[in-house]
Amino acid sequence: MRKDITVPLLVKAMNKLGHAVFEHDQKPFNLNVVGIRAANPKVNEFNGLMTVFWKYEGNWNLIMMQCTTLPGLYWLVNPTNPLGCAILKEGQYRSTYAVDKHSGKYDALCQRLAPVTVYRDNDRDREYDTVQGTENTGMFGINIHRAHEDYELETVDRYSAGCQVIQDPDEFAVFMAVVKQAEEVWGNKFTYTLINENDLN
Repeated sequence: MRKDITVPLLVKAMNKLGHAVFEHDQKPFNLNVVGIRAANPKVNEFNGLMTVFWKYEGNWNLIMMQCTTLPGLYWLVNPTNPLGCAILKEGQYRSTYAVDKHSGKYDALCQRLAPVTVYRDNDRDREYDTVQGTENTGMFGINIHRAHEDYELETVDRYSAGCQVIQDPDEFAVFMAVVKQAEEVWGNKFTYTLINENDLN
């Protein structure tokens, strides 16, 4: 993943893709939650980037966290859905997410309010397949959560069956603290945007 990511670069990419950028800055925490999928992702690694940025009184704030936007190897080879493992399609999912319990266990940003579109990878090999014609739209619980609660893992394994998963539990705690502050100001409704590293070129 490239290292020179800034808010202007993200805004430029989102504008180019036709995605909304939340820039109203009279109140704090008008969040843009944007995942960046690696251009050439290796299977089972945390090689994506989760960004959260917002403008307040003319100044941009940016948080970046290592994540995966792709399923772990276990679910890629052993999908629970008969259509295949879910791979979230890049795009913007407006007012789709809310703070809720991930798997009934802890607060995360969960897909509760609207459908998302995923590709279904059903050949059970060790490669990610995002093939046109395999799209599936619905309420799949493609949440934004953390991996292990105590420490940073090196591999994704069972922690994502299609969810967007933040690698470091401490970074996830910061993420949720910001999300909950946003919830107090703007309500429990969040947009998630997934772009590709190549979109930043």
